[in-house]
Amino acid sequence: MPAPLRHGFDLRPFGGECPAPDLRLEGEVSREGAQLKLRYRLGGAIETVQVPPTVASPERRDNLWTATCFECFWGIAGERPYWELNLSPAGHWNLYRLEDYRQGLRPEPGYDRPLHRVSQRDGVLSMELDLPLPAAIPAGAPLQVAIAGVIEDRRSQLSYWALAHPGAEPDFHRRDAFLLGL
Repeated sequence: MPAPLRHGFDLRPFGGECPAPDLRLEGEVSREGAQLKLRYRLGGAIETVQVPPTVASPERRDNLWTATCFECFWGIAGERPYWELNLSPAGHWNLYRLEDYRQGLRPEPGYDRPLHRVSQRDGVLSMELDLPLPAAIPAGAPLQVAIAGVIEDRRSQLSYWALAHPGAEPDFHRRDAFLLGL
């Protein structure tokens, strides 16, 4: 079995302006066979962040990106379809497949339970996810990955965090921002 592919990441807010001093969004992403593993850590001044309370019964939901939400996008290198994963600190989640840039959005079938674990300790909000990749991704197919996040502050202002912001506006769907290879 090949060694897992792994990358650490440190996201930056769009426009270069951090909405709160010392706020950091970082983590790791790896691929082990047909499994995607994500670890997010939001640290620093998280008291400035609007963190939704954890719910007892997390659900698959749309529009999670309108509040604090961690995201991951991936597609097979050289192919148009890609996937979008949204994870809320409340426990809600969604996984979509898109046929091309912002086209053909639909929920990816076969995922019917909460996908991630959330914890908060010592001033750090953490999320962990071990996700079987969708069946449409052949074993060993090279993936291009983008990591992103939306952070809502206590004033209800949103900031958009990513590995890179290649456009004039925040846009996590741009394939030229899918910078990590797995």
